[in-house]
Amino acid sequence: MITIWHNPRCSKSRQTLALIEQGGAEVTIRRYLEDAPTESEIDAARSALGLTSLRDMLRTGEKTYKELGLDKDTPEAELLTAMAQNPILIERPIVFRGKRAVIGRPPEAVGELL
Repeated sequence: MITIWHNPRCSKSRQTLALIEQGGAEVTIRRYLEDAPTESEIDAARSALGLTSLRDMLRTGEKTYKELGLDKDTPEAELLTAMAQNPILIERPIVFRGKRAVIGRPPEAVGELL
């Protein structure tokens, strides 16, 4: 079973979902902007992605990032809270299979989970 944190307004997210569907995998779609992940789910995603820092799954170009006063020196705990309260800050899409995950940028990155 594959799960995707999906934003249907994002072209990369749509392309990634299409690749999953073309591969014939059973997929659960989580519209993470409407069904925001908890802090523990975001931290678990970081771990599944094999990342040491939340910064690597953070959309620093988002207007919200600047509005919240976040920057490269913001502590991880504060980033985690900001991402849970403002899921637009989470890089998309994130695709999960078992204990592994990939960010679908580029969309073809999902191939390693199919």
